[in-house]
Amino acid sequence: MTTLEIPDRVAERLDGEHIIWLTTVDAKHTPVPTPVWFLWHDGSFLIFSEPGKAKLRNVSAHPAVALNLNSNAFGGDVAVFTGNAHLDDNGPTDDEWSAYLAKYGESFAGINTTTAEFRATYSVTVRVEPQRLRSW
Repeated sequence: MTTLEIPDRVAERLDGEHIIWLTTVDAKHTPVPTPVWFLWHDGSFLIFSEPGKAKLRNVSAHPAVALNLNSNAFGGDVAVFTGNAHLDDNGPTDDEWSAYLAKYGESFAGINTTTAEFRATYSVTVRVEPQRLRSW
């Protein structure tokens, strides 16, 4: 759990925005940004992934990651988190899954999947424990 102080505006965005950019580092030490759905819950980020994806290999080899919300059109409203990611074999708690469904459940139709199919397909849980926030 993080002890970061999260400004109100950033907290609102974490609750309301659907996409965050997860930047991992590959085997050649190249940054790899990937847009992902996320849940901010109890001071950490929860991300689901399909098994075998590059981001999972990257996190396993290099757990230091960055998470960025999009800025506004003028380069303001920036929020950049840095921290460590890990694969969580325990998966989400019931509370986390319920919160994730509340945030994204209606979006499943847009990717032609059901809740059960989503959970089966995106079966790997990634957790990011943020250590630093830069925002302006």
